[in-house]
Amino acid sequence: MGIFDILKKQFIDVIDWTESGDGVLSFRYPMSGREIQNGGQLTVRDSQAALFVNEGEIADLFEPGLHTLTTRNLPILTTLKSWDKAFNSPFKSDIIFFSTRDQLDQRWGTPSPITVRDKEFGAIRIRANGTYTYKIANPKTFYKKVAGTRETFTTEEMSGQLRSMILTQIAAYLGAATVPFLDLAGNQVAFSENLKGVLTAPFAEYGLALQTFNVQSVSLPEELQAHLDKGAGARLVGDLGKFAQFQTAEAIGDAAKNPGGVAGIGVGLGAGAAIGNAMGAAMGGQGGSNAATEVMATINQLHELVKKGILTQAEFDAKKSELLKKL
Repeated sequence: MGIFDILKKQFIDVIDWTESGDGVLSFRYPMSGREIQNGGQLTVRDSQAALFVNEGEIADLFEPGLHTLTTRNLPILTTLKSWDKAFNSPFKSDIIFFSTRDQLDQRWGTPSPITVRDKEFGAIRIRANGTYTYKIANPKTFYKKVAGTRETFTTEEMSGQLRSMILTQIAAYLGAATVPFLDLAGNQVAFSENLKGVLTAPFAEYGLALQTFNVQSVSLPEELQAHLDKGAGARLVGDLGKFAQFQTAEAIGDAAKNPGGVAGIGVGLGAGAAIGNAMGAAMGGQGGSNAATEVMATINQLHELVKKGILTQAEFDAKKSELLKKL
């Protein structure tokens, strides 16, 4: 090497990286035409890590702090370079910085419905979406499997692979789940925790730690939602008999309070008896019908006593309430 070649070389005394924006996961320090001075200073800031790579081989990893580069704290690189206990000449290696802070508000979702086999409903198609947070936990693994010799690698470039992995694991989890899907969807906190447990190992294969995983919404297929609505309607119909009887009895009470409501009372009582008969039959046959008719007849008789002044309105209301409880 001539004297001019030596003068052209640039020697690095201080090595550091200041993140220029959100989303950068790794950054390869520019080394073209430059060598690191023996005793140079390496600054690794909080939420960073720095990895030395020599001719494609992973060497030493540095955590946050100020490091003086000598054979003492470059043991792996010293072995790879076959250095003696001390070296005086500059050297060249690739240096990769990694951001190890939490990457917040990463989003996942099903661009199209995924088909899973549910224990209760069989094959169903669902949509879901949410957020997750991760960070680089093992820079060496991330370098080998993801970043490589790239100048930079970002969360945007990583997101497609992670979303694909998330959807694959969700489909596998739901397909093997023994808990009905509706129970999982009804408790999204537990659902999120279960999925986080399933996804932890796949994230670790890329050197990543999954910090949080949240399911924000789950959309059921239209046919399943229609089935559930129909079931809810059927349960509501089961209570309509008592509801209609209660409404009829209330109408009788309102008519009794009407000063000129004798004709209205008769109409209300007739309608009440008819509804009572119909509801009684729907809820259990002739026995229910007779009971409803007897209650309505008793209320009618009590009202006659109110008109004659034998019972007060308060006494009538109390007795009516007591009778309605028998329905």
